[in-house]
Amino acid sequence: LIIGSLTISAILVFFIVPLTIVFFIYLSNILLLIYQRNNELKADPLSDVWNNVRKMIASFWDIYARIWHGYELHGVDNLPEGPGILVYYHGAIPIDYLYFLSRLFLWKKRLCLSVADHFVFRLPGLKLLLAVTGVMPGTREECLVALKNGYLVSISPGGVREALFSDESYQLMWGNRKGFAQVALEAKVPIIPMYTQNVREGYRMFKERRFFRQLYESTRLPFTPPYGGLPVKFRTYIGKPIPYDPNITTEELVEKLCKGKFLFSFQTKTAVQALISKHQTIPGSIWKALLERFDKRRK
Repeated sequence: LIIGSLTISAILVFFIVPLTIVFFIYLSNILLLIYQRNNELKADPLSDVWNNVRKMIASFWDIYARIWHGYELHGVDNLPEGPGILVYYHGAIPIDYLYFLSRLFLWKKRLCLSVADHFVFRLPGLKLLLAVTGVMPGTREECLVALKNGYLVSISPGGVREALFSDESYQLMWGNRKGFAQVALEAKVPIIPMYTQNVREGYRMFKERRFFRQLYESTRLPFTPPYGGLPVKFRTYIGKPIPYDPNITTEELVEKLCKGKFLFSFQTKTAVQALISKHQTIPGSIWKALLERFDKRRK
């Protein structure tokens, strides 16, 4: 009984916060369904008629972000007034990205449409929430239409693989993905890098095991559960945009984003790894990330 109790307690400690986040996500969808039914809404989920309930949900997540992670958002002025593609590092749980979406809407009344992995759309009971918050499978055609309509579009080239198999070294796992660069060229829009400090210290994956890697590569489903949920400091940094250049090729644009692991600089606008190098202690330290909750200075 003692061993069983300790085992259950350990499981709760490791997984209670991630499970709480899942609960709040489903609660958000329930609130949307109630709002839709009470107001008899049949409008486009991206239309402004949903803004009142969007604001309510965004306010809830923003309060959660402030209390649990002391969340800060820096560099909003780097976002273009019009369309653009946000490229970001994918944590074990992209809760930081949800915080960003919420604060962006509260501050700027802007929607940022999100490209998500196909497995997200297989999750039951989230259809309305995904539609109202602008989550999409992210085909080339969908992204081009969204950008043409003036939206910001976000994507994590590392996606689920980066979430599952990156670690406190914050290694980018983009592989050969460069579709986002091709879309940027076709839409003639800038690419804006984004990164959240300490996202791997808040939520982690168990160390990679060959079996789980092979299982993911064969099924493209995330079987490895995240754990943690410690109230470490989260700061999201939006970098300087990489402007559209009519003379640049797709490969050159990708190189601008990915060139080297530690040699980028924030000033040269060479994106995500530059933000990681500038703002993240590597390897990441949970203890330091917790202490940063008491550091009032902006890095």
